Amino acid sequence: MLKAQKPLFVKNLSEELKTSVTVILVDYRGLGVKAQQELKKRLKTVNARMFVAKNRLFRLAGVEAKLPEETLTDTVLSGQTAFIISEADPIAPIQVIANFAKEFEIPQFKVGIVEGKFQDKAGLTTLSTLPSKEILFSQVVGGVAAPMYGIVAVTQANIQKLLYILKSKGGEN
Repeated sequence: MLKAQKPLFVKNLSEELKTSVTVILVDYRGLGVKAQQELKKRLKTVNARMFVAKNRLFRLAGVEAKLPEETLTDTVLSGQTAFIISEADPIAPIQVIANFAKEFEIPQFKVGIVEGKFQDKAGLTTLSTLPSKEILFSQVVGGVAAPMYGIVAVTQANIQKLLYILKSKGGEN
């Protein structure tokens, strides 16, 4: 990248970071080209994208985008770092990376920002085991709806008993 292009790159990356719901930093050391292409393909299916940039340029963009300071430390931004950004589902890219890492043992989580909150490696690993948003929503709806089904069943049973009693009383006369 030419020196004149770097400020524009930092500005564009900063804008992208501001609109992202998830930013994940991973150590991709040892990830071959074919595996990297496969990971990018899988991330694309969940509307996330992976790119590699100089740590220094990411730090500048992160400062401009007001990312949490823990994300921009020298410890985190050292070595080979790939950046995964998603503007859609905050958890899906984390799950894709975790599943990919189970297969290939690479990449490894460094840190991330999920819906504006800093997450360390342990936090990202925990989030990767959560069910998808749709499943969580359906579980909540099921939990809320279950008592209503119970009320309907009890009410119907009582109405059926009343009808049975009325029919039996009406048949005696």
